Amino acid sequence: MQARKKYVLLGLCACCWLVLFYWGGGVQLRLLRLLTRHRGEVVRPWPNWTDRAFLPRYAHLDELQTDPGTAESPRQRRQAWSAIYKDSRCRMETCFDFTRCRRRGREGFRVYIYPSEKNDRVSESYRKILTSIGESRYYTSDPREACLFVLGIDTLDRDQLSGQFVPNVDERIRGYPLWNDGRNHLIFNLYSGTWPNYTEDLGFNIGQAILAKASLNTEHFRPGFDVSIPLFSKDHPQKGGERGWLVRNTIPPRRKYLLMFKGKRYLTGIGSDTRNALHHIHNGKDIVSLTTCRHGKDWEKHKDARCDHDNLEYERFDYQELLHNSTFCLVPRGRRLGSFRFLESLQAACIPVLLSNGWELPFSDVIQWNQAVIEGDERLLLQVPSTVRAVGNERVLALRQRTQMLWEAYFSSVDKIVLTTLEIIKDRVFSHISRNKYMWNSLPGGLLVLPEYSTHLAHFPFYYLGLGVSPGQEFTAVIHAVSPLVSQSQPIMKLLQVVSKSKYCSQIIILWNSEKPPPSRSKWPPMPVPLTVTDGRRKTTSRFLPHVAIETEAVLSLDEDTVLLTSEVNFAFLVWRSFPERIVGYPPRSHFWDPLKRAWGYTSKWTNDYSIVLTGAAFYHRYYHYLFSHYLPQSLRTLVDRTSNCEDILMNFLVSAVTHLPPIKVAQRKQYKELPSPQGTKSVPWANPEHFNQRQECVNTFANWFGYMPLVHSQFRLDPVLFKDQVSVLRKKYKDLEKA
Repeated sequence: MQARKKYVLLGLCACCWLVLFYWGGGVQLRLLRLLTRHRGEVVRPWPNWTDRAFLPRYAHLDELQTDPGTAESPRQRRQAWSAIYKDSRCRMETCFDFTRCRRRGREGFRVYIYPSEKNDRVSESYRKILTSIGESRYYTSDPREACLFVLGIDTLDRDQLSGQFVPNVDERIRGYPLWNDGRNHLIFNLYSGTWPNYTEDLGFNIGQAILAKASLNTEHFRPGFDVSIPLFSKDHPQKGGERGWLVRNTIPPRRKYLLMFKGKRYLTGIGSDTRNALHHIHNGKDIVSLTTCRHGKDWEKHKDARCDHDNLEYERFDYQELLHNSTFCLVPRGRRLGSFRFLESLQAACIPVLLSNGWELPFSDVIQWNQAVIEGDERLLLQVPSTVRAVGNERVLALRQRTQMLWEAYFSSVDKIVLTTLEIIKDRVFSHISRNKYMWNSLPGGLLVLPEYSTHLAHFPFYYLGLGVSPGQEFTAVIHAVSPLVSQSQPIMKLLQVVSKSKYCSQIIILWNSEKPPPSRSKWPPMPVPLTVTDGRRKTTSRFLPHVAIETEAVLSLDEDTVLLTSEVNFAFLVWRSFPERIVGYPPRSHFWDPLKRAWGYTSKWTNDYSIVLTGAAFYHRYYHYLFSHYLPQSLRTLVDRTSNCEDILMNFLVSAVTHLPPIKVAQRKQYKELPSPQGTKSVPWANPEHFNQRQECVNTFANWFGYMPLVHSQFRLDPVLFKDQVSVLRKKYKDLEKA
């Protein structure tokens, strides 16, 4: 009985608790509704630009109102997107045919461009994209070899009100026999949608094609499949591009203005909410935020009470002056999520502060943007000034340095934007041999790190310092031989003896490029290190082939007539171990700009200034052999082989483009003189009067391909301790270097 009473009592308590909760909660809710109705307010989970209680802190309501009917709910946007992109769930595993790419290993990654039809209109920007692909090492003119297909139809501007809009794309691409619902196709786009909503409608069904698009929304971005690219103007350079504006690490790193923006203010339509509120953070001192209504044909019809004042204030400041002198640059969304100001800020080393909710940043698959930009929230504009003020000087300097690295590695030209897109896709196709995030986000950038060579950081010379790794303690000598062996007194015989005596020499490889067959092993002198004779196939560029026999990190490149001492070799090798990413050697040359001819010149005069160290006697890392053979275009290597000239200049161009640093000259015993060739041997190249003219032309040809002049001048020379000091020679380690 006692137990039954206890259970009954517990049941009654539970019922009472439920009744109280139901009626009490209902009363509270009714009271809350009465109070809010009395005040004319509505409870919302997050402040909205149309909240009257929230807006007085920012602007008047009539300043921020947009056209009625232009706003879309998230569900409506998703439904519109699904109608446009029916394969919105595409991934590489489901919408890409890997078998087309893996027929020849990584060499099978080839890109085919559909031929343009006779009356096709192609914009300047799209022509640059197609040129970049056509001149890349991945291009093929045979569609049977292709892994990836690119349309010849210009798809960059899909705004139906634009003069660049190309109609009937859907009908045309469906007629392509290789279209296959877009599988293995790559489509480039910069502008989508049209007034007033600027949706991401391209006006045709992309099917299973990969979309390389600017202003991509994170809701519509297909991770691991699409590629977000930056919005760039038609004036963006094809190659090279201008260097970043951070010339040196200025301390303190802050500039005259803390934060700046100067641009259009949209009075109505999408994007107007953010732009209309920017004037609230302007203080005219260290924060300059300027907008103008004066754009478009009928701006005066929509002007408000603030337009005249804004236009006057807008004209007081020069945009370029603000860019050069601001620490942070505000990058708000425009009509679309992307903005030209993003690339302008990166180049200017002005840290971008993004106000574009939902923007999938360019190359987000590989770039760690938190190391270069500050991402804000459009709804919390007034918090931006306090946020950037809280960033310390060390962080500011690190952010500015990263903007420069990213600008020069991936964004300074159309070539780099297109090649980065292709390399990202290639890494997805061959994911087992691909770059890691460190390679993409550190110098020299992912485009100059070829994973076919290695995927280990410690195998690349430019990562040694960051990893705390030292290069190996041995080198391989590669001697370029072009003269037949007719005498035991030829310079190459003495050179073999000198090099083999070095305690750092691991092996010697003779690259035989003579017209006559190489002599037998008995004709060569005995040496303490292995000697290998390799057929150079009478090609000048063969001296820079990635020979399998080279097992050491360091390579000593030598001409057959080079005159050196063993102590010179040892000293240069020790210097190289301190600078493994550079060329270290003896004979210097230089380049200069000729303003009269408006061309680059080449000089062999002996001065204190140099930008080239000839590879006839120089150390460098073996990775540059691989880069020379697989990164540079076939056209440049063909030029070198045809003229039997300029391979040393081209290698200097390549290494300086990677490092942005000059080579290093070391002390030498005497200047190399151009002596006549011994009887029976091949004449020296400089005996030909055309030799020097060819080198002048090579400098300009190479500069045109790179898009800029990568060579860097230097007056830096490294000598041994006590070199030519008036002290006893017994105290000098390299005393032989001072002998005439």
